[in-house]
Parts: sequence; structure tokens; C-alpha cells
Amino acid sequence: MKFPKNFMFGYSWSGFQFEMGLPGSEVESDWWVWVHDKENIASGLVSGDLPENGPAYWHLYKQDHDIAEKLGMDCIRGGIEWARIFPKPTFDVKVDVEKDEEGNIISVDVPESTIKELEKIANMEALEHYRKIYSDWKERGKTFILNLYHWPLPLWIHDPIAVRKLGPDRAPAGWLDEKTVVEFVKFAAFVAYHLDDLVDMWSTMNEPNVVYNQGYINLRSGFPPGYLSFEAAEKAKFNLIQAHIGAYDAIKEYSEKSVGVIYAFAWHDPLAEEYKDEVEEIRKKDYEFVTILHSKGKLDWIGVNYYSRLVYGAKDGHLVPLPGYGFMSERGGFAKSGRPASDFGWEMYPEGLENLLKYLNNAYELPMIITENGMADAADRYRPHYLVSHLKAVYNAMKEGADVRGYLHWSLTDNYEWAQGFRMRFGLVYVDFETKKRYLRPSALVFREIATQKEIPEELAHLADLKFVTRK
Repeated sequence: MKFPKNFMFGYSWSGFQFEMGLPGSEVESDWWVWVHDKENIASGLVSGDLPENGPAYWHLYKQDHDIAEKLGMDCIRGGIEWARIFPKPTFDVKVDVEKDEEGNIISVDVPESTIKELEKIANMEALEHYRKIYSDWKERGKTFILNLYHWPLPLWIHDPIAVRKLGPDRAPAGWLDEKTVVEFVKFAAFVAYHLDDLVDMWSTMNEPNVVYNQGYINLRSGFPPGYLSFEAAEKAKFNLIQAHIGAYDAIKEYSEKSVGVIYAFAWHDPLAEEYKDEVEEIRKKDYEFVTILHSKGKLDWIGVNYYSRLVYGAKDGHLVPLPGYGFMSERGGFAKSGRPASDFGWEMYPEGLENLLKYLNNAYELPMIITENGMADAADRYRPHYLVSHLKAVYNAMKEGADVRGYLHWSLTDNYEWAQGFRMRFGLVYVDFETKKRYLRPSALVFREIATQKEIPEELAHLADLKFVTRK
């Protein structure tokens, strides 16, 4: 199973989950105050683990890049923390904002003179450090994709504790406020202006659908601001769409590179054939964010984050996701299919990735990169099977015409899994968070064999067969 010579193998990282770990790497944001909040910790909404005890990529990036290179990786999708670059508000740096008759933002103009004004309040030292991190990878002759937003917002634009207690009309409300759209476009222009020479491809944001679903509907996930409101979720979704469109245009002012979005895709499966049409409508609604960007011509490529599926069946006359399958399986146990579930309770279902890639290829006809795929598996019991079976799914989809350009694993090292803290270990590399030492898991060696040869060699192909790990 050979991949094309130019097919990219690598990993993805985000600022909040990876950067902190040694003194001087801390950055205050909405997520920072959220995971430190005593009420959140006491209620079990968040783990009590703290990001300042993380893997310390801010300081140890060269070490991680060395490991990545040894494992045959030639591409990284990285991040940049908005709150680190702009710890102080940017509202006073004015820009021209054009709106339509309904008051919706059409465009935000960020000329070079505005960027020079922003430089006066930016943390230019942090920007320079990001430049060092990215340069270390680029100087090795590798590909670098930069994603601008991976969930944390500056506290001056989103105070989640205040939103939860006072309501979004009486606190900095993040994506519920169109001001966030304008400030994000300024941030995007600023970063593109300063760092485009190190970037091969751009992504505006990672998994916007997780932000509006988990923050405003699925509150038990432990995501800020924990404010239950369908209306708020729709408003956040709308503003995130506007933010992508504005950022897309802003980046294009200063870059000729392609600009995409990274989205959290679950595969939606009907338990029985009779539910097929209804599930197709659910799928279309779930992917609507991407459909809108595509219809407006503001999407050059799609970042596909895929972990598992959702299975639908009837309950009390309604079609609902069923417990025991996909993302709703038993933690560290088995799904009702007999397939193993990760430490997070996510069923191993590579067929969903193959189906998804073929579906997206037909729907959008855009280049795709797998920007996240992996499993929480501290013991590394199943990760080798997960890795090879999902890469086989990518290979199969490509054979049928899907335009997939690369596979970026989540992730190289163990990291800080949001509200779950350090409980969920996604790394090919085990991290001792006390000493910050890195140790290869067996799955890292499997990855190395595939990445260095650009193929799933015959002696590893058996790992794609899940009968060895499926409970009868």
C-alpha cells in the first residue's frame, strides 16, 4: 500500500495543550482561568490538572522536532496563541468595517499602517519566539502549516466565568460578540504579515463546531463558558463563519498561500437502513459550516480531524445517537460492535474515515489533509492497530479518487487534553510530566516504518485487521 512520494506524514499541536510546562511559558486566556477556576475543579467539570505542568514545547521544541524527524515526519501543523501575542486589548486600533443592510460584517480592512499600530501593543518578543520555533522546523527542509485559532481567546475578549455568572450581555462574551470577529481578523492579518515567509499553508481555525457545541450545548464536556443556550450556539457559529471569511481575506492580502479550515468530522452511521435518509440530513447539518465557506469561495483546502463515529437509532420516536457506539462507548472498554474503545471511550472505527473522505471529496472537490487522527491509549495497547487501520482507510479512499495530501497524527507527544487534563494520553511519545522526559511508545516505531517508506509495508499490514482486537 504505497502512498505518493509527496504525501506528507507528520503531527499536529496546539499552543494551550503543548507550550506550557516550564517557567516563563505561561499565558493567561479564557481557557487558563477556566481550568484554574475553583468551582469548576470542585464540581469535576475540569480535571484539576493545570496546563503550566504540560509538555513544555515552548522551551523543548528542538527536542520534539528531532524526535519528529527521526520518526520520518516531514510536516507539522502548529499553532499560535492569540492571548500570547495580544495580552492587551486591540479595540483602540481602528479598522474600516463594511456591513450589509442587515448589519452583518462583509469585510474588515487591515492595511499595513494598522499592522504597524498593532505592533506597538503586541508582545513582539513572543512573536519572535514563535518565529524561532517555526524556523527550526523549516530549516530542516520540512513543511509547516499554521493554524491561527485553536480555542483559547484573550481574556479581554472572553471572560467565561463572568459570562456564566452574569450572562453574555454583561461580560466579555467571546464568539457571541461581533467585536471578536473584527479583532480576530486584525490578529490574522498581523500574523500573516509577520510570519508568511515561514508558512506553507494556512488554517484560520481548528474545530469551530466543537467551540459552539461544547461551550453552549454539551456543557458536561467542561468547555467554556458553560452557558446553556441553543440561540447562543447558533450566534457563535454565525460569528465564527464571519471570522473565517474575514481572516481568509486578510491572510490573502499578505500571502499567496492556500487558506483552509480544520473541522471536527464525525462519521454519522444509521443503525438500520430505514434511518439512512434521516442520518444523511443530520450529516449535512453537521457539515454545514464547511458547506457555507465552500459556497462563498472562501476555502482552498479542508483539514479533516477524525476520531470516531456516531450511530443513530430510534428512541421514544426520535432518532438519537446511541450509547455504546462511536464517541459514546465505554472508556477503556469495548463498543457494542466488539471493537475496542479508547481511554476516552471512543470506538475504533476506521471505516468511518474512508467513508468520510469519499463523501467530502464528492461534496467539495477540495484538497484534504488529515490534520488530526489518533487515540487516547496510555498503555499503547491499540494505537498500532488504530494507526495502520486508519492509514489503510486513507489509502483506500485515495484509490477511489479522494484528494488527500497528508496524514498528521494527534499527536507526537502526550499533552494537556483540555477539561480532561493529563488523563488522556494521545502521544506516540510518552511524556513524564514531572521531568519532561520523552519516551517512544511502540506505536512510534510503527509510524516511523510507514512514514520513512511512504507505504504500509507488508510486514505491518496485519495491524489493519481489527479481528485481533475485536471482542466476539
